Amino acid sequence: MPKSLFIAEKKSVGLQFADALKLSDKSDRKGYLESDDSIITWCRGHLVSMCYPEEYDPALKRWRFDTIPFIPDTFKYQVIQDAKREFDIVNGLMHRDDVSTIYVCTDSGREGEYIYRLVERMSGVTGKTRKRVWIDSQTEEEILRGIREAKDLSEYDSLSDSAYLRAKEDYLMGINFSRALTLKFQNPIKDYLHTERATVSVGRVMTCVLGIVVQREREIRDFVKTPFYRVMAKALIGDLKFDAEWRSTEGSRYFESPLLYKENGFKNIETADELIKILEPEKTAVLESISNKKDPKNPPLLFNLAELQNECSKIFKISPAETLKIAQELYDKKLTTYPRTDARVLSTAVAKEIDKNLTGLSKGPILPACAAGILSHGSHKGLEKTKYVNDKLITDHYAIIPTGQTGQFKSLSPTSARVYELIVRRFYSIFMKSAMYQKCSLVLKAGGESFFASFKVLTEPGFLSVIRLETKKDKEKEASKDAPGPDDKASASEEESEERSVDADTLEALKKLKKGAIIDIDGFYVKEGETTPPKRYNSGALILTMENAGQFIEDEDLRAQIKGSGIGTSATRADILEKLVRNKYLSLNPKTQIYTPTLLGEIIYEVVAVSIKPLLSPSMTASWEKGLTGVAEGTISSDEYMGKLSDFVCKYTEHVKKSDSGTGYFKQRFAYVGQFYKKK
Repeated sequence: MPKSLFIAEKKSVGLQFADALKLSDKSDRKGYLESDDSIITWCRGHLVSMCYPEEYDPALKRWRFDTIPFIPDTFKYQVIQDAKREFDIVNGLMHRDDVSTIYVCTDSGREGEYIYRLVERMSGVTGKTRKRVWIDSQTEEEILRGIREAKDLSEYDSLSDSAYLRAKEDYLMGINFSRALTLKFQNPIKDYLHTERATVSVGRVMTCVLGIVVQREREIRDFVKTPFYRVMAKALIGDLKFDAEWRSTEGSRYFESPLLYKENGFKNIETADELIKILEPEKTAVLESISNKKDPKNPPLLFNLAELQNECSKIFKISPAETLKIAQELYDKKLTTYPRTDARVLSTAVAKEIDKNLTGLSKGPILPACAAGILSHGSHKGLEKTKYVNDKLITDHYAIIPTGQTGQFKSLSPTSARVYELIVRRFYSIFMKSAMYQKCSLVLKAGGESFFASFKVLTEPGFLSVIRLETKKDKEKEASKDAPGPDDKASASEEESEERSVDADTLEALKKLKKGAIIDIDGFYVKEGETTPPKRYNSGALILTMENAGQFIEDEDLRAQIKGSGIGTSATRADILEKLVRNKYLSLNPKTQIYTPTLLGEIIYEVVAVSIKPLLSPSMTASWEKGLTGVAEGTISSDEYMGKLSDFVCKYTEHVKKSDSGTGYFKQRFAYVGQFYKKK
């Protein structure tokens, strides 16, 4: 009897397929499960890898200039030694005469495709029907749908081509550029650091991220604070005391004056004091204008992996790698959908059956009454017509949402449970109304000058009532946000907002004011401020920066061209950050999740900047990723991409070989950056 062979990426997924297919025998003494018509096995991740250069020629093991650039005509692959047992099992099953159909059940993405294709390549199997199972969660229903709708594997050949090229790209750039830079610059590095060895490790994505962090650190280092001085009026309306901020408007004594710092401050305190002396006699102000308006705030889009990593970094102070690990755990336990996704929206097909997810959640541990309320009110109906559903914005997978199955929730660690709750709350929010703020803005006129004040109150919490986990920090912030009074003269930053939150009764009283009303003024004072440097990247912000590489590109056409293609992929970004820390190029503060460069990292940056500068460019790195996407979509041929890759590697390898190692220059540059790393 012909049998179907199901090949999963790891054992846990294989067992999920066994459950869905109702295999009664769950013993896996042989590394697979078997029934009368089905066999289920798994890979344990990568079983095959690219060969090291010395496998092509033993002479290539030693690093020498005359052996690079190394670009083989045909790439070689080998079974990973530690994975030989698993490969032999899968290989043997693929060659069994009674296996007629192979179902590829590795993770539904570029890397999962690559894992299987390498195994098939090494096995040399032919004559079998091959089908690709593409699923978004590991629920029984989704697995059976994936098997039922499995397409011929050949339909994923372009994705496979993209996966092979990504691996070749990282391989060729890593080997050639790391060897070239090490051979050329190891001596000045060793001399400066007083070490016996110095290896310059670079990569297409890794080096670009290093450049982003180093450049931000240098912006902070070179930043010069600029003080500015704002004039404030202490206004009184009944029992309400508030500050109104002076701004230079047409008709002001200082309109378009060179003494101004922007429109609401002065460069020198003397000028601010001068204005106060002029205004001191004024004890009242006229209400020149008042505006009241509603300001809606809509629920955000759903989580993709980058957005989830950013939120978890801010709220829980956990690394992107830890967030990915938890997201994978939630997926494996059928609690959420596939984690390695770039999309923040749902597909139309999923939206039309979203009641199933909500029904499951209505019986679950996280705000079940909220899910029940959404269902009873029919808030989920018509979801496919909203901004949260867009088939055009989905490539491999839709956003991360709860499946509705909650059976394994109790097995989660406290942190994993909180991450799951975060995902559930974000999911609930898209079915809820917008939050509504009521804003009131006043313009006061005193002594011929204009003063501005704004107030707001949350009148309808809408989705805000469920979306966020309340933390201790949130409570402390809420308790202290209105603490400073009008006499508070603490330093203010450039970004500080003068908008004040008030209660509903106060807002109603303000709304009753009429134009021309007389407002009491209890004096004027100077509020000092200063410009602030850019912030260092925390792990979440850095992940989002990698995802949105277009922000670094000034050219609008190029920025539009690479839209949707960031630095690295959702599946690899966390690993890249961890590698930079392992290499001691970046340092991570585990408490704050803030990244800073190390001395070694800045030295590597200096070397790359004068030899292969494009490696530091986000636009270059993102454009390579855009090219890989083009290959996957069939708009760029593999030969075209490989030709450009080979030219790039050859060009810059030869450039390094011919360049001057510039020992004197680097000694000067290393000494300059080294001063910022001297121990106190």
